[in-house]
Amino acid sequence: MTLTIIGPGAMAMALAHGLKENHTLEFVARDVSKLEIIKEEFSANVYALKGFDITNKNILLAVKPYALTSVAKQIHGKANSVYSLLAGSKLEALKNAIPAQNHVRIMPNVAAKFGASTSVLTGDIAKKEEAMAIFNAIGDTFWVDSEKEIDIATAIAGSGPALLTLVAEAMMDGLVKEGMKRTDAVGITNSLFKGFAPLIASNHPAIIKDSVMSPGGTTAAAYAALEEGAVRSSFIKAVGEAFKVTQR
Repeated sequence: MTLTIIGPGAMAMALAHGLKENHTLEFVARDVSKLEIIKEEFSANVYALKGFDITNKNILLAVKPYALTSVAKQIHGKANSVYSLLAGSKLEALKNAIPAQNHVRIMPNVAAKFGASTSVLTGDIAKKEEAMAIFNAIGDTFWVDSEKEIDIATAIAGSGPALLTLVAEAMMDGLVKEGMKRTDAVGITNSLFKGFAPLIASNHPAIIKDSVMSPGGTTAAAYAALEEGAVRSSFIKAVGEAFKVTQR
């Protein structure tokens, strides 16, 4: 399948790297100089946004949400499918702006570049199977039944990597504070995250915690410090605040 990426920003390029093995990619943007770089990197066809014909195209729409209306005014035709990465932009708005047979919203994350994205989708059910097949190539996919659910999931599926960088950086800084060399702190923390992925995939968080925490031990002391600092509550609030932004 040929996928037409409109708006090749950071998220779109992460997706492109994950999708290029299974699909033919073409790129559409306003910035001609950027298109030339992309053309060389991906050996792909590139097109200027103004006047671009989307007829029968499978569009991966990755512009900023505020730019939806202005982008829609510069293209014409009716697409086959529109896969939208626009956080918070409702299906109704997408359908009004960009004509297509089907519309699907997707919220991936930057790990798509490594085939490890967590992608949440919703939209026209007729495209569910095709959409899942496309985006399974970049990681795990989850189809939800409502737009509210994809907006809620944005906090973790989309913003989650940034939230986890806060955890990782804090761990690294903590090790350095106690006297460890920065390079060792980075390596140890990175290794922890790599090992944690299969662990959390097969165990409930409470089981992992209870298996590590011994009476009066280091884990119990560290865990108590996090609870005292309201880390759990802060993460719950962070999800809520991210959801609020999608509802503006």
